[in-house]
Amino acid sequence: MVKRIIYPPIWLAFGLTAIFALNEFLPGLRFTSGISQGLGGGLIVIGLWLLVTAGGLFHRAGTDLVPFRNVTSLVTEGVYRFTRNPMYLGMLSVLLGCAVTVGSTCALAVPVLFGIIIELRFIRPEEAMLRELFPEDFAAYCERVRRWL
Repeated sequence: MVKRIIYPPIWLAFGLTAIFALNEFLPGLRFTSGISQGLGGGLIVIGLWLLVTAGGLFHRAGTDLVPFRNVTSLVTEGVYRFTRNPMYLGMLSVLLGCAVTVGSTCALAVPVLFGIIIELRFIRPEEAMLRELFPEDFAAYCERVRRWL
């Protein structure tokens, strides 16, 4: 039986939908200013940059972007020198940027929940798989680079 996985970009879409729904129907305390707009926009740009850059490094290494599929190499260069999960960090940054931009305190819960879901459903199992595939290299990489930041 094939296990169906809701992939991280779908979780990102759920998160974006939740942010805008919370903003509309359950905003909580509001905070909006030019500073929050600028900060939120900056976080979105950083997140998109991380996604594109990390995805390009995976493509160049010939390994699949889809979690748990066709892992052919351990990517440790570029943004992977600073975080082991730049794509997930990019998605988290986009969500946080959107929550800050809309200015809804309730929407700020969405990036937190996204981080927990991604950590438990993807990061930990992916790291276990990488430990099996690249035992020495992945262990050394984990010693040098943090999981998130």
